[in-house]
Amino acid sequence: GAATKLAEMSRNYSGMKQSITLEDDAYLEYLPEPVIPCRHTRFISDTEIIAAPSAAMFYSEIYMPGRKYSKGGELFRYDVLSVCAHARRPDGAPLFREKFVIEPGAGRLRDCGVLGRYDVFANVIVLAPQDRADAIYAATEPFIDAERRLACGVTHLPNGAGLLFKVLGMEPGPVKAVVRNFCSTVRREVKGRPLPPEFPWR
Repeated sequence: GAATKLAEMSRNYSGMKQSITLEDDAYLEYLPEPVIPCRHTRFISDTEIIAAPSAAMFYSEIYMPGRKYSKGGELFRYDVLSVCAHARRPDGAPLFREKFVIEPGAGRLRDCGVLGRYDVFANVIVLAPQDRADAIYAATEPFIDAERRLACGVTHLPNGAGLLFKVLGMEPGPVKAVVRNFCSTVRREVKGRPLPPEFPWR
């Protein structure tokens, strides 16, 4: 129910390893609150997914640029975020491997094709049978909204695994709203009903 704050570090790094197993006809939605990397954060995560062909999953991550409005500012003052997710079938057949590494001190994040003029980044993985994934893709409209300073896009994962959806924005609220709207599309196609309204305290 709260954002994950990666504390400031003077040495070493923090890490997270997750393992998710989806059996036949399973359905999982994972929509955590944003991750906030503080000054000099060094963070690595690895998410392993084992998914049956009939299973479906909505998995999202939202990354802030730091404590954006802290005194003195911490916009992209962390050292590195290394985030990897990979999936396979129960028989071991590989599906995909998706990884991104952000090093503010080593690269030009404001370049076009990286983060550009945006601060907040959401990464969403959808696993679903091919027919469901195709229907979700057809129902999803990519956009660049200059007025709201939001953008999103969707593409297919390899091996008929599902979809990859990404959102860029300036503030977490609008980015979360786009992610939830996409999740509602996924649930409608997989389960036949949309997401309920957001709880008022979220």
